[in-house]
Amino acid sequence: MELFLPQAEALHAPLAERLRPKTADAVIGQQHLLGSGGLLRRLLALETLPSLILWGPPGVGKTTIARLLSDAGRAAFESISAVRAGIADLKAVLERARSRAALHSQATVLFIDEIHRFNKVQQDFLLPYVESGRLILIGASTENPGFAVIPALRSRCISVALEPLSQSELVTVLQRGVDALGGPTIEADAITILTTWSQGDARRCLNLLELAAQLAGDAPITAATVATAADRPAVLGDRDGDAHYDTISALIKAMRGSDPDAAVHYLARLLEAGEDVAFIARRLVIFASEDIGNAAPLALVVSQAAADAVRFIGLPEAQLNLSQAVTFLACAPKSRACAEAIAAARRDLRLGDWPAIPPQLRNHPPKNTSAATASTQGSGSLLPKALAGTTYYRETEGIGDE
Repeated sequence: MELFLPQAEALHAPLAERLRPKTADAVIGQQHLLGSGGLLRRLLALETLPSLILWGPPGVGKTTIARLLSDAGRAAFESISAVRAGIADLKAVLERARSRAALHSQATVLFIDEIHRFNKVQQDFLLPYVESGRLILIGASTENPGFAVIPALRSRCISVALEPLSQSELVTVLQRGVDALGGPTIEADAITILTTWSQGDARRCLNLLELAAQLAGDAPITAATVATAADRPAVLGDRDGDAHYDTISALIKAMRGSDPDAAVHYLARLLEAGEDVAFIARRLVIFASEDIGNAAPLALVVSQAAADAVRFIGLPEAQLNLSQAVTFLACAPKSRACAEAIAAARRDLRLGDWPAIPPQLRNHPPKNTSAATASTQGSGSLLPKALAGTTYYRETEGIGDE
């Protein structure tokens, strides 16, 4: 009966697995790596494959790319998950790799999913085998290997960063899924919700499509069907319409008004509507300097850290980073002094001539010019003479204001 097991498994495999690309040209996304001259495109042409760590958010093709690289190098492909595997599993893989090399002169690629879940001892165990070439390691991680993989192992591998799929790339993925399901009718709003809620994850997009198609039966797949499949309200903000601008405006004004409860509410609305988390993070970084500035300099550090976390963690966990940043910014003292200073300085330049830079401040000051002469202009100012007495930055102005 086991003779028919592979066919049965393939028949019942999830749609995302059935549609896994078999060639590099069939891969959607990652054109910076798989396009002409890209790193992975070049690695596919090599006879000997180096060890790699592929890192990026879920559903962007890490496992697919590992399989394609292994096939291109005519290597045996062994796959384990760091969540479940241990040293005994690694030893079994090594024994099979030794046998292949001795009997068939065939290399072995060991693909370790979620490699960041291996502890230091397990990662150390791999070092001599990776260094000697007895194993070609391809690790996959949703976390930056700079933080998640020990330096010794990282130095023996090429780190390759993969990106989330764009909205248009997810539409292409979705069309493949619709074709594979026999061409069910899917409404435009359903496509928008599917691709937006997927947040750059092709696997999530196909899994949600498959379940929505099963729920719809012979009827068209609608936004309501997708919402039922996702077990969430069919709420979607129009990224180019009033809902988008009204909600982000409300978030900024709630933070400016020092109301953390309102700020979290509008953050939640953006997330539930499927707003691009990178867009939210950018607005927080801007707010930190525009509305807080030097009244609480740590605001820029917190907001930038949240933006960095969003890039390599992704949803749903990144909502925690965004919530921390939003509540910090809402509770911080406010000052627009930095924003108003640069605006005023640039406005003066646009409206008038560019006064000469004082000689003692130039790259090549005149001879016999000492640093002491830098204080000869009005009240010790280092501004050009024509602007002596001008004040752009008023340090205390606006602190505590809304």
